[in-house]
Amino acid sequence: MDSMLCVFGSRSIQSGLTNTNNFKERPVIFVNAGGGAIKKEGDINLDIEKDCCFEGGDVIRTDESIINGGDIPSVYQSARFGTNLSYKFNDMPAGEYLVDLHFAEIVHTNGPKGMRVFDVFIQEEKVISELDVYSIVGANKPLQVVDVRVSVGEDGVIFMRFDGVVGSPIVSGIYIKQATELPKSSVKQELLLCNNCAAEVKVSSDQNRVMRTNSLARYEKKIEELKAQCQLKTDECHEAWMSLTAANEELEKIRMELDNRFFRNMQLDQAMQKQNAELRDVSRRYECDKKLWAAAIDDFEKKIKMMKIEHSQLFHEAHACANTIPELNKMIIAVQDIVAQHEDLKLKLNEEQAKSKKLYNQALEAKGNIRVFCRCRPLTKEEMSIGCQTVVDFSAAKDGDLTVITSGSTKKIFKFDRVYAPKDDQVDVFADASALVTSVLDGYNVCIFAYGQTGTGKTFTMEGTKQNRGVNYRTLHQLFKIAEERKETVTYDISVSVLEVYNEQIRDLLATSTATTKRLDIKQVSDGVQHVPGIVEAKVENIKQAWDVLQAGSNARAVGSNNVNERSSRSHCMLCTMVRAKNLVNDECTMSKLWLVDLAGSERLAKTEVQGERLKEAQNINRSLSALGDVISCLANKSSHIPYRNSKLTHLLQDSLGGDSKTLMLVQISPSEHDIGETLSSLNFATRVRGVELGPAKKQIDMGELQKFKTMLDKAKQELRSKEDAMRKLEEGFQNVEGKAKVKDQLFKNQQEKFNELESQLASKTELCRQLEKQLLQLSEGKKEKEEICSDFQQKVNELEKKLKEQEEAASMNLHCMVLTILTYNINF
Repeated sequence: MDSMLCVFGSRSIQSGLTNTNNFKERPVIFVNAGGGAIKKEGDINLDIEKDCCFEGGDVIRTDESIINGGDIPSVYQSARFGTNLSYKFNDMPAGEYLVDLHFAEIVHTNGPKGMRVFDVFIQEEKVISELDVYSIVGANKPLQVVDVRVSVGEDGVIFMRFDGVVGSPIVSGIYIKQATELPKSSVKQELLLCNNCAAEVKVSSDQNRVMRTNSLARYEKKIEELKAQCQLKTDECHEAWMSLTAANEELEKIRMELDNRFFRNMQLDQAMQKQNAELRDVSRRYECDKKLWAAAIDDFEKKIKMMKIEHSQLFHEAHACANTIPELNKMIIAVQDIVAQHEDLKLKLNEEQAKSKKLYNQALEAKGNIRVFCRCRPLTKEEMSIGCQTVVDFSAAKDGDLTVITSGSTKKIFKFDRVYAPKDDQVDVFADASALVTSVLDGYNVCIFAYGQTGTGKTFTMEGTKQNRGVNYRTLHQLFKIAEERKETVTYDISVSVLEVYNEQIRDLLATSTATTKRLDIKQVSDGVQHVPGIVEAKVENIKQAWDVLQAGSNARAVGSNNVNERSSRSHCMLCTMVRAKNLVNDECTMSKLWLVDLAGSERLAKTEVQGERLKEAQNINRSLSALGDVISCLANKSSHIPYRNSKLTHLLQDSLGGDSKTLMLVQISPSEHDIGETLSSLNFATRVRGVELGPAKKQIDMGELQKFKTMLDKAKQELRSKEDAMRKLEEGFQNVEGKAKVKDQLFKNQQEKFNELESQLASKTELCRQLEKQLLQLSEGKKEKEEICSDFQQKVNELEKKLKEQEEAASMNLHCMVLTILTYNINF
């Protein structure tokens, strides 16, 4: 570090600011570069000002601990760094000052990622040359450069400049203090000693001037001689160095060639070792196989002996059974006849089953694909504790039949597409409903809704729990799974909306708090397609995103309590999934809609005993469910007018309850004898739904995309015409190119002949390379001799450098003595 200081009297300290530093000088200003003001701290009675008087650079701070940070380590936890960095202190009284500079490498706390070397100029005079803080103290350690003497003139300015040599300069603090005045030199009268009597003789000023002039001339002549000798030695060293450089270059070429040869030999050795290893492996496997085959042969010999014994036994048994062969033949013929009859019956059964399945699917299509599933919840703990009896019989549930014991021995049987007993879980319910997911991706509108009395498990069936997912989650999971499987041929754009019909008002459950008061209406945007303008449609790409959106909407749903259910849904929760598909094979575009509806529970007001706001909610729920029943009745009777607009619920589901959609109703019932009235009401309604006959479902074509494709088709026809014209031109050009190709074939034959000549030349050059390899071996032998010569040259260079250094030191001492003599002469003069 001391070799980097360019000002006499300055010094470096590899630690932080402490009370043991020299504070005898009067402080002027202490600036915390890159940081704020610091009041008196610790044992140092000194205020540190915030960063000021700077120009350029950026600020950096760190919370890392500063090693050996002294009494005020916070000074080194901030710094200003960067290019064009300078400080200018104005209004300074004229005089002498001492400047202390504080540094710390905190840009990269674990060490610099690149070099950081810079110069420091004060009053445009270099005071520090090529400083590298990290190479001196390392990261997070401070460095001080103190007692840099600066003179300030009448302009009253101290200007400091930090110039980067490699990388950006950095500084943590600047401390300016007034310097003590230098003591005045006492003038002594110069005396000379007499060579004869050793007496002191006074010398006049003229004589002293002449003597100093003569002495100065002698020193200047001696300096010139030393310069000439130094230049001569320098030239000799340069010539030796050039010779050494040439020898090193030649040696490097030989070394590179030897390295290449060594690398090739090493590759050959590795290949040979690999082959040896493979040979050993093959030999070992051969020995193992040989032993295995020997053991196998012995085993086979033993088995052959046993088989001969068994053969003789069988031979005797065959003779014994020869008499029974005619009877056996008769039995075989009879069995073959029976098998033929069985195969014929089996083929007829398969044909009948295929026809039955085809007719069943056609019946479903003719009915509009409306299916009704019935699910019964188990008895609750409260119902079992009071001794409630089950009034539902599931003995014929596999055939879709459900029996309800109305009173005594009176029974009523209901027929559905599928019946689920309390023991059936969520997987069983979704297994029968999963086929509708494929219909959505194929472009058909699908509606799945849960209907039933309050507290029968509609929300559980649709949503489920985290450990036991319901229809909603499983349907969306299957949707994304099939979309992923079809991604090579079809692209899907899926978005999700969550609505709530509460008191005959549509609420967007995904809207922000500022948008919840906005009134939402239903519009018919195209042929039978219903849309709610302003609704939030969240675009989703996987099941996690979709489920997060649905959970956010479900949490905002209106719920309340009554005598039947502590947490009853007070609204119809409707999850709408829009699927826009584009077939990459035939460019067909579809836009389908999937409704997953959790209807509010139907309830009798006398049983729930609700009042006030709850009474209004119950009335609106029953009114909307009644409107749904009216729509179902009109559909069943094939009325010319379907009252979809009597309720927000039916209006929203208009395009998913009509004849061009597929609908699944999940009716939820209670097995308790106390709920038999509501159970029968729900089952009767479900029976009416199952009796609805609608037209076949149809695929929802995106007409906007179709118009776009027509425009593209017209444009493609125009491009085809232009390409046909271009094709004619290309055919003409092809004929010209064909003529040129014949010419090129002739050129190829000529080049083939030249290639043969080059092959013969290559063979001769290969022989020449072999000769060069021999010469290379000779050069490698001479390498050692050149290395010895290089070592001799190196020793000579070291000796010359040593002599040159001694001469420079002697010249420096003589020059120093001469300067002292001149200074002494000037002082005496």
